[in-house]
Amino acid sequence: MPAVAAPAAVTTRATDTAAHVSPWMRRAAHAAALTVLPSCLWRLVMAAGVPLGFGVGSPHHHAQYPGWGSLALVALCVLQECLGLASLGLVQRWGEEVPRWVPVLGGRRIHRLLVAIPFALAAVAVTVLACAMAWFWNGVNAGDPTAPRGLGYWAMTLSYVPVLLWGPLLAVLSAAYWCRRRTHG
Repeated sequence: MPAVAAPAAVTTRATDTAAHVSPWMRRAAHAAALTVLPSCLWRLVMAAGVPLGFGVGSPHHHAQYPGWGSLALVALCVLQECLGLASLGLVQRWGEEVPRWVPVLGGRRIHRLLVAIPFALAAVAVTVLACAMAWFWNGVNAGDPTAPRGLGYWAMTLSYVPVLLWGPLLAVLSAAYWCRRRTHG
């Protein structure tokens, strides 16, 4: 009987993970990247002109979209998603070494302070901003007659709740990155 060829090995992206990264930190980095997705999707729906409960007279009323304001919402979503995905650099090799395809700098090690400090500061800023927004959320909306009510209110609120986790996840990831790089280079 002829030998059957073994199936080709499935290529995984696990090789992109930096050395000495625990599975928990890898999951935390992916969770941090995903925390911004619901609010971005909500904004994209609003940019498309779908009524989300804002009253007439509100700058967010669906009659304003699509239009030039839609471009600002899409740009904000792209920026926020890029920042969210940057958290993956805390567990990936490209967060420790400049990718080889980058001219001149490709292959060089990135000093741990150049990554850990900006991410730690971002963690503080995102946490403070998200908590401040959550703290004032009901007070601002309660007094605004054009703010969403009912289902629109809950859809908007639930789409922004995951952002509250973004800062603390960045803080944990930054600390783990710093400790790992200090110990293992």
